[in-house]
Amino acid sequence: MKVRRATRDDLDTWGRLRLQLWPQIPVDALAGEQTAMLETPGRFAVFLCEEGGSVCGFAEASLRRDYVNGCETSPVVFLEGIFVVPEHRRRGVAGQLVAAVEDWAREIGVQELASDADLANTVSHAMHRHLGFEETQRVVYFRKEL
Repeated sequence: MKVRRATRDDLDTWGRLRLQLWPQIPVDALAGEQTAMLETPGRFAVFLCEEGGSVCGFAEASLRRDYVNGCETSPVVFLEGIFVVPEHRRRGVAGQLVAAVEDWAREIGVQELASDADLANTVSHAMHRHLGFEETQRVVYFRKEL
């Protein structure tokens, strides 16, 4: 297994994996986000994991300077998304990707790594716990159209 930073050459492969994680988001919007992340490497880091010559997972992280629930410092590196191809799960891919995010956070002087998951996504909760994250809060957001 090899983990490395994503480049423009990875847009298609990375984009196909993003679509599996976020199928409800239009392809054009996902592609625009990818370009923005690659153009601002001081704010975003994207890591890909390769095994057997193909990309089997990715992790996207951002540097957040706003308040991050459950954190005590600022800025915080936030794990915006992580995805591992189903046939590669439970083989250490997510751990390798999160380790790369942690290394990036340390390199830029950040003391905390945060993340979130949908309340119903218990698989993600278990993965986070397995990788050393601690749950800090449970939140339900509301909105009202005016």
